Amino acid sequence: MDYDVAIIGAGPVGGALACALATGGKQVALIDKAALPPMEHPHFDGRAYAIAAGCKRLLDETGLWDALPFTPCPILNIKVTDGKPGRPPSPLSLQFDHTQVGDEPFGWIIEARALRIAINEKLHSNPNITLFAPDEANVTRSAEGVTITLKNGTSFNAQLVVAADGRNSQIRAQAGIPVTRLPYHQSGVVCAIAHEKPHNGVALEHFLPGGPFAQLPMSASAEHPHMSAIVFTDKTDIANRLHILDADRFTKEVARRLGPQLGRIQLIGKRWTYPLSAMYAARYTATRLVLVGDAAHGVHPIAGQGLNLGLRDVQALADILTDPAVTDLGDTGLLAAYQAARRPANMTMLAATDLLDRLFSTNNPAIRLARDLGLAAVERMPRLKARFMRAAMGN
Repeated sequence: MDYDVAIIGAGPVGGALACALATGGKQVALIDKAALPPMEHPHFDGRAYAIAAGCKRLLDETGLWDALPFTPCPILNIKVTDGKPGRPPSPLSLQFDHTQVGDEPFGWIIEARALRIAINEKLHSNPNITLFAPDEANVTRSAEGVTITLKNGTSFNAQLVVAADGRNSQIRAQAGIPVTRLPYHQSGVVCAIAHEKPHNGVALEHFLPGGPFAQLPMSASAEHPHMSAIVFTDKTDIANRLHILDADRFTKEVARRLGPQLGRIQLIGKRWTYPLSAMYAARYTATRLVLVGDAAHGVHPIAGQGLNLGLRDVQALADILTDPAVTDLGDTGLLAAYQAARRPANMTMLAATDLLDRLFSTNNPAIRLARDLGLAAVERMPRLKARFMRAAMGN
């Protein structure tokens, strides 16, 4: 059987793209080196995604939202503060209230595992998707089309191949597309906590000298009525030391950064540490090839926009490829239109998150004072504040 599109990489972005194209009537082959069921295990990936309101449309249209096994938690308010571990935050802060720009939440917190379960269900139930996992693909591209030869000996053709195989994309490398990398010498520490007091849908972004600290509200479980995801960054050597602390000492370190507003806290389950960097591809296309998600760009998690950028790639590409007037999905003009739609926006977000990290991950007194005054100024400028809030929603 031949396919309209072959996607290499069945992560959240590649999986969502397969669902979007299949929903639009395209025949899709999805290939991944790893088996997918282990990705549903609670210990596989401890991250929680902040899905912006603007990206929810894609999950709705593909049926992924309704397939989520756990109820997403809405982000109703965002509090931005500055300070040092173990000390009260600066009184100069910024507060975003979703009701100031409409009725819709800023976004929703979804466990990585929940999204994986929903994607796996749709990949197996949609007749327009053929899944090859675990398997590996050898890709041959020409002006006429794409030939995929799998490790198991299966061979088929497609009009277009999509690289959704992550920051170290082999498909991108084979196409000779250059990549620029920006090391941060930081690592992200991820865990979940139960807490004494309700979070009331409030997300916290607390800037500290070692890097930003985020508390993301999560939906209750049967065991824990009040839960949050914790994501914070610090210099890699400090993050590695925190990772190996016993649970009590690690919980105290989280409490020093979080503050007392949620009452007593308790670590739930494992903790994870991820090295942080940014990267961007020089271009998003080659002959019958297009890059999406982390194969095209990677940003600092300071604003929680990594997956949202990938989902916006998916939405833009799916809108182009499922247009009934399109007959050749690998047409260079179509691919150029996708790059024009996504690369400038992604580069702008990369530059913004890079600047934020460099501005806020410092203990320089003059810079600290300037950024505190900046937060206070935005708080007192309703129009500018509303623009930030709409940007946070992905609108």
